[in-house]
Amino acid sequence: MFKLFLKIFRNKNTVIPISNNDIIQEEIYCIGEKIHNNIKCLFNGSLAIRQVDAGSDNACEQELVALSNSYYDIERFGIHFVASPRHADMLLVTGPLTRNMVNAVQDVYNATPTPKIVVTVGDDVKDGGIFKGSYAILDNIGSIIPIDFHIPGDPPTPKAILLHLLKILETLNKPSKLSNLV
Repeated sequence: MFKLFLKIFRNKNTVIPISNNDIIQEEIYCIGEKIHNNIKCLFNGSLAIRQVDAGSDNACEQELVALSNSYYDIERFGIHFVASPRHADMLLVTGPLTRNMVNAVQDVYNATPTPKIVVTVGDDVKDGGIFKGSYAILDNIGSIIPIDFHIPGDPPTPKAILLHLLKILETLNKPSKLSNLV
């Protein structure tokens, strides 16, 4: 133990270089600030999101959960997930739409107040993904509810989700787009 302390005290202090992690955190903060500014204009300070799992393998859901952890912490940018569609400004639909979930997805969509902003997340939800053509999957969720935006990826990373949310909010911030959704 004594040798370890001697080794520690003999080493000179060195400058710790900036790691990629610090650069990525700075990028996330910049993206988040832009998101927050758009949310202030569109939703008076906070964006409530209701996530709907239409029958997925839980990959996209894990990435959405990662947005709430201490690394990404989307709450600081004014985004929070809600339990009730009646409190939601946006619906995020994940996973291929199973036949058993059709009524549930329609009910959630109908319970969401207008303007209804529906975003699909992941490649599976758009056309069934690897489950396309299965007897248990509807290959086109757009035939059940209208889809406004899509976030591609299998699954998309939390940073990609944030970037796409920024693009969506910037699109909605244009006066003509929001009036079309009402």
